[in-house]
Amino acid sequence: MSAAAMETLRTLEALEREGLVPADPRLAAAAEAMAIALTPEMLGLIRRDDPADPIARQFVPSVAETEIAQGELADPIGDEARSPVKGIVHRYPDRVLLKPLHACPVYCRFCFRREKVGPGGDALSTDEMAAAIAYIRARPEIWEVILTGGDPLMLAPRRLADLLAALDAIDHVGVIRLHSRVPIVDPSRVGDGLVEALRPRRAARWLAVHCNHPRELAPAARAALARLAEAGLPLLGQTVLLAGVNDDPDTLDALMRALVTARVKPYYLHHPDLVRGTGHFRVSIEKGQALMRALRGRLSGLAQPTYVLDVPGGHGKVPIGPGYLGDDPGAAGPDGLVVRDPFGGEHRYPG
Repeated sequence: MSAAAMETLRTLEALEREGLVPADPRLAAAAEAMAIALTPEMLGLIRRDDPADPIARQFVPSVAETEIAQGELADPIGDEARSPVKGIVHRYPDRVLLKPLHACPVYCRFCFRREKVGPGGDALSTDEMAAAIAYIRARPEIWEVILTGGDPLMLAPRRLADLLAALDAIDHVGVIRLHSRVPIVDPSRVGDGLVEALRPRRAARWLAVHCNHPRELAPAARAALARLAEAGLPLLGQTVLLAGVNDDPDTLDALMRALVTARVKPYYLHHPDLVRGTGHFRVSIEKGQALMRALRGRLSGLAQPTYVLDVPGGHGKVPIGPGYLGDDPGAAGPDGLVVRDPFGGEHRYPG
């Protein structure tokens, strides 16, 4: 591994030196539209002899990002329309997103907040954080607070501990959930200070980790996840369905098995959002449903994620997995149903 690989790569020039991108002036527009960050851990997983490597595809800019298709949006899930206070997104009555910063350890080229994330991360000021906490405190209907961003585990452990303590002090907050890429892409951050900051106190704490390919669960990532699990944090897995990364049954099968063996419960398989410049990552819903049917026949329920679509405009997530009742339930008679099993067989069932 070269000396450059010992630190996060953040420029096109650094990627060129590593042989990951050509010297193509068209890439400047992609780099300008979204920051670059590739950690040593992810760099070490890239297979240089594979021009379609699924790890590189997630983090290395491509000319395809400059192609903006009709219907693609700067704010595809409607954060801005549901943000009553800076740093808060209040889409559902009983839960809010709290975004303390927009910095991440890596910058995924398909990110639905690609217009916001980047170095500096637009972190909330002390006063802005106080206003966000006050918003939550003033609304007893808020039962769950989801820390996202950016990546909340990019906060210094002491600052993260202070934020979690402030949320813990709000009696009606019963669950604090954190969404992070850190344990997977920058596992060295999961040190004693961070683990102690995350250890559950009064409110239940859950950690959802973002992982898209089985190779991402390298030994260092597995060790970081083990430390978090042993500290009492239930772990959930979030995966984005991405063309050229994981849009085949074998890869998804291997990923879900790897997550479960790392004590991470697969939670969501996200249909890719209508993010500007990400058409090369998008698959059809029909294909996604076919993949979910394949997983149903291959994996136990413990390893099954829920396939979801985030409705553009801030209207929330809906499950879009395949159905297993026949198109004509009456085909089995006036009081019966036709049920399809995971392998495509059809069976009569009394209604």
